[in-house]
Amino acid sequence: MSRRFEDVAYELPEFGRKVIRALEDAGFEAWAVGGWVRDALLDAPSHDVDVTTSAHWRDAEKILASCGYAVHRTGAAHGTITAVVEGEPVEVTTYRVEGDYTDHRHPDEVRFVDDIRLDLARRDFTVNAIAYHPERGILDPFDGRGDLGRGLIRAVGDPRRRFEEDALRVLRAVRFACRLGFDIEPQTQQALLECADGLEDIASERIGQELDGIVRTGRMGWALMNEAEVLGEAIPELAAMAGFDQHSPYHAYDVLEHTARVCMAVEEFTGGMASPALRWAALLHDVAKPVTFTQDDAGQGHFFGHPKVGAPMCEKIMRRLALPSELVAPTRTLVRLHDHYVKPTRRSVRRTLLKFENACPGRAEALTFALLDLKRADAVSKVDRVAGYAVELDKISAVLRRVIADGEAFRMTDLAVSGRDVMEATGIRPGPGVGMILRELLLCVVNGELPNDRDTLLRSLQV
Repeated sequence: MSRRFEDVAYELPEFGRKVIRALEDAGFEAWAVGGWVRDALLDAPSHDVDVTTSAHWRDAEKILASCGYAVHRTGAAHGTITAVVEGEPVEVTTYRVEGDYTDHRHPDEVRFVDDIRLDLARRDFTVNAIAYHPERGILDPFDGRGDLGRGLIRAVGDPRRRFEEDALRVLRAVRFACRLGFDIEPQTQQALLECADGLEDIASERIGQELDGIVRTGRMGWALMNEAEVLGEAIPELAAMAGFDQHSPYHAYDVLEHTARVCMAVEEFTGGMASPALRWAALLHDVAKPVTFTQDDAGQGHFFGHPKVGAPMCEKIMRRLALPSELVAPTRTLVRLHDHYVKPTRRSVRRTLLKFENACPGRAEALTFALLDLKRADAVSKVDRVAGYAVELDKISAVLRRVIADGEAFRMTDLAVSGRDVMEATGIRPGPGVGMILRELLLCVVNGELPNDRDTLLRSLQV
């Protein structure tokens, strides 16, 4: 991949300039480094600014505190402090080199140096090893700008050594490739494959953070097609899907390629705005297929109950990765319901909304739309004759919009009667019984057995 690439006008935020100015007025050297520089070169500067300096962190702390900035020791053992300037945090790190990484994650020792080139040489990828100074301009000893122009993720120096130092860089390479839409340079790619098993030494929550970052780029489909071995080390359940022949007349691809295509199709159907829960559900919706696979006498494959089995598998994976509950619950529910049959009728749509409301209160509407997008993506990622189901889903979407617009009941708060009404009509005392009656009334309304009318509902309680 190649692109025309030119310098852009650098406008380092004033709060970053103030940190550099303070350190250099005290006789030290300082540069902006990392993500801000990379993104500015891509003409998309971010707000976060990191600074690296020849000043020992204790000296940097005194200098910046004397300027009236709040300073926090956020990583003093590795030479890092954080100064708050104009309300913005600026991470300031002393030039350093690192010793061996016997745990494949943390350096055994950190040694402070006075040459920024040595500091840049320890960084992970060339696109992250570029420094910028408001007056001196760009310092780019590893041709990071060239790799930005070529659209490549390349390790600094020996790629195998970089990944053996910190195995999490294996996933970081994939995340940056996904985020930037870049390819991975061949030698770096080979080292990824050779070092991916080092992820077993990395804490699950750190793996989860990187995987979530990959998912949120919306390019998990690309990652599955190009980095399946790496992702399989991070989530072993994905490895079981690779090459798994479905032996089905409805499927043209193995489980992993089908999943990759679903991930891609979800982005198409949502205009690249899929929610994190939908993106995770696209990744894990068929995770149980390898463990539920059977073949009939004719050799046709079946996956009976795979959504029901897949939902707890999905939750187990996401809990293992320490992902937040507010992401796990909707993802699990989407996986559980991805084969749930929805008809283009108000009753069927209300019943689906109720299922999501019970599982994820307050999120039913958004999740039902997400379910339809997941179903569309699933349909178009099978054989052509199945893809036509996407048209039926358009009819269901139209019904869903009408149900919501008309304010039809699918939540307890939508009912025309309250708990107080129930107690007055039945004489029942406050307690679980009131909620049970309300749930029964709601189910009757959702199923169309009773209208959501106060008098009618109260009369039904007196029968």
